[in-house]
Order: sequence, then structure tokens, then C-alpha cells
Amino acid sequence: MNLTLSHLKKEQWKGTELPLDYISTEYYDVKILQSSVGFEISLTKEPLKAPFISRSDEKGYPDKLYEEYREDPYAWGYLDGERLVAALETASENWSNRLRISELFVEETYRRKGLGHHLMAIAKEQTRREKRRALILETQSSNVPAITFYLKEGFTLIGFDSCAYSNEDLQRKEVRLELGWFPEKRKKLKKEDILIREENPEDHHQVEAMTQRAFWNKHHLGCDEHYLVHKIRQHRDYIPELSRIALVDGEIVGAIFYTKSFVKDENIEQEVLTFGPLCVDPLWQGRGIGEALLTETAQLAKEKGHQGIIIFGEPDYYPRLGFKTCDHYGITTKDGKNFDAFMALELSKDSLKNIFGKFYESPVFEDLPKEKVEEYTALFPELPKIPFPDQWD
Repeated sequence: MNLTLSHLKKEQWKGTELPLDYISTEYYDVKILQSSVGFEISLTKEPLKAPFISRSDEKGYPDKLYEEYREDPYAWGYLDGERLVAALETASENWSNRLRISELFVEETYRRKGLGHHLMAIAKEQTRREKRRALILETQSSNVPAITFYLKEGFTLIGFDSCAYSNEDLQRKEVRLELGWFPEKRKKLKKEDILIREENPEDHHQVEAMTQRAFWNKHHLGCDEHYLVHKIRQHRDYIPELSRIALVDGEIVGAIFYTKSFVKDENIEQEVLTFGPLCVDPLWQGRGIGEALLTETAQLAKEKGHQGIIIFGEPDYYPRLGFKTCDHYGITTKDGKNFDAFMALELSKDSLKNIFGKFYESPVFEDLPKEKVEEYTALFPELPKIPFPDQWD
């Protein structure tokens, strides 16, 4: 089976009909019993006297990609040549901070081959990336094969609508069910559980592999941060005495790398610090490792007499660690600009008060030719390149 996973671009795939046909020999019997003290609701899987057959061409409202009423839809699909054999579309539900699977289709002859599972994994990753509180979807009480699949994927029942399709949905045994999947809540590690130390040469490959996993598909297809780490170590601006790696139970789970940079005002240049990448293995993110790396190394930089740290970073993360946008300090990019992702941290009170002008980072950040990145990436286990709607390009 030689299939290609692709982003199904709206301009090409909008209006594509998906034949969501199914046959089920069972259904979930939905019962609603009212009493003087409230309601009693039960959903019980029961056998059908005759198979329930649902055909999209008989419904009168076929499922289509990129319907106008959906908010920020985005779709992926598996293509066999030019034929679409599986697809998943998500749509935002911004008012509730949830992500909805608006379409999931696998052609019958391609089912039970893992395509649905792989597409679902992409939707779960989008949920995590966008910090959504839940991934939700709609199915029917008559579609037991689909429900069985969703339950195996970790979904659970979150609600139902007993008259979504008609006023006889209960009698017809086709009740709209809402299922939800919730990202794992990760417990913060204790400080003593994280070992932070200097990097040794024998750590290099493992650190780069961890960095690759941390940034893969984050900002664009693939990443170049693992190659950047390799280049930083060889550059004159690298500051190894401040850079650190983090380990948990002997496993390398995070790293931070510092380089020299400077702020220039006319003919006056003043040195400041930059870190990057600061990364944590995806399996360990959200547990306080990145914060521990930054806190310890910032204190170390302060003790060594450095004035401040300037970065291009995530504006929804760094301000809670003390960073402020650089316009607070009269510092701009080398192009004279300011924006939320351009931030600075004073390492002592008013330590950036007399540092102002244009910021210049080490040239090592610009020396990342694509062909060299691809060549270096071949030294690591292959990872799939998957497009996501929040990528820069």
C-alpha cells in the first residue's frame, strides 16, 4: 500500500463529498426515564433485528469538506495516486476552547489498516499544540463500528441530542452522540527529580535527537533546531558555561543553549545574552522542565555578571517567567521593529536601563542552509513531516 499523507488545501478540496456509509448489527439503546426526582438516562448496546444501513446518497445532505459554516476548518487526507481514500477535518470551537472533528472518512476497502488511527493521532496533536481543553466529535447511536473505534482511541461519552435529526430519533435508533477526548494533565515534577548539568561530548547525539523531537513540525514542516544545536557548539559565540541539559532518571529530557549577542546604539555595542533553543522532549513537556532550566541558568548568568537576556520566543509562555517585550527597554530588532515575541529579561534591578538600541543575535542563527539541514537530519530516525494550521509556512 503506497499512500501519501497530504494537507487537503481548501482551494482544491472544498465541497468534496465524503461517502460516510456504514452497516451496523448493533446499536446503543438510549432510554430517558423521567420521575418526580429527576431523569434516569441509560445507553446500552443491544443487537438489531436487522442490520442498520446508512448510505450518504440517501440522506439528502452529503458530508462535504470545508463547509462554509465551519470555523477555521483544516483537513488532511491519504491519497492513493490522485484518489482520496481517507480524510479527517477539524474545525475550531473557539468560544469553548475545544477542537471538533467535523469529518472522518476511510474508504471501506482501506479500513482496518491504521489510517483512521494515524489521522486521529494528528487531530490529537493539533489539540495539544493549540492548548485546547478537549477534542470532540459527533456520531450516532446506530454506528457501533465507529463508536467502538472512538472508544479504543480514548474518547468517552460527553452528551447526546435525542432529536438532532428528527423528532423520532429515539424510535429510529439513530440518536446523535457527542464523544470527547481530553489531553492528559501532566503533573509538575519536583525540583529534586530534575538533574540539571553541563553537557558532555557523549551527550551530543541524544541531545540533538531530543531537540529534533521537540521542534519537529512545530513551526514548519520538519525542523532545523537540531542542526542549529550542532552549529552552536562550534561557534565562537557559544557560551557552554551557561548552557545546560536536564535529565530525569538518567534520560535526557531538555536543554538550553546560550550565545552572545549585542545591542547597538550608533557606535556603542553592549553585550547581552540570547538562549535558543530551549527545548523539552514532547513526552516531558508541561512538567516544569523548561522553567527549571531557564531559572537555574538565568541565576547562573546573573552571578557571572551578565545584564540581561533577549530572545524571540512564545509570548504566551515567557512573560510569566519575568520577560517583558523589548519596547519596555528601548530595544528594537535590527530592523527597528517590536512585537510580542521579542522579549527581554533583566537579570538584576534596572540592569537593562542603560542598554538600548538595535538588537543583533549571533550569525549562527542565520547559517542554516536547507540542504545542510536535510543532510544532517538523515543521521537521525526518520520522522513524518505533517502540516498543521498554526505553522508559520
